[in-house]
Amino acid sequence: MTPRHVLVPSPIGDLTVVAEDGAITRLHLHAAKHRPSEADHYGEPGDPTEEPFASAVRQLGEYFRRERRDFDLPLAPAGDDFAQRVWALLRTIPYGETTTYGALARSLGDRNLAQAVGHANGHNPIAIVIPCHRVIGSDGSLVGYAGGLERKRFLLALEEPLPDVAGRLF
Repeated sequence: MTPRHVLVPSPIGDLTVVAEDGAITRLHLHAAKHRPSEADHYGEPGDPTEEPFASAVRQLGEYFRRERRDFDLPLAPAGDDFAQRVWALLRTIPYGETTTYGALARSLGDRNLAQAVGHANGHNPIAIVIPCHRVIGSDGSLVGYAGGLERKRFLLALEEPLPDVAGRLF
């Protein structure tokens, strides 16, 4: 089957969701640094009311409204074994939390892999759902987001707990 795509509006700009054989293969921010050309990878326009697009559109909307913390979508990102292992680790980073490239490298068994982890993270083909935005520099700085640091900052702020306003008068 050939890939199909839909555009999903979001607070950080349009997102392109690409699916093939019933699974999401790409989710790109339009401003992403490593975004492939539509002619190369997006295929024909898809129907946003058909699966897996309908679930992706719904779940992304819920995420941006702070109603969803985890995604339950069929995913099929293309990448080598190392990248697949990194992307699997990214999916274990809890909503609202961050980790570092070094911590991910240590999870893979070699603290010297931090740069390779950063490369795989930067080439994550399914942004947001595979939460590469939750990876920060060892000093706590926001570094290395293909969609731009402002979008990374937005996503991390979106995942911060809302202030407890119960019992407040003003």
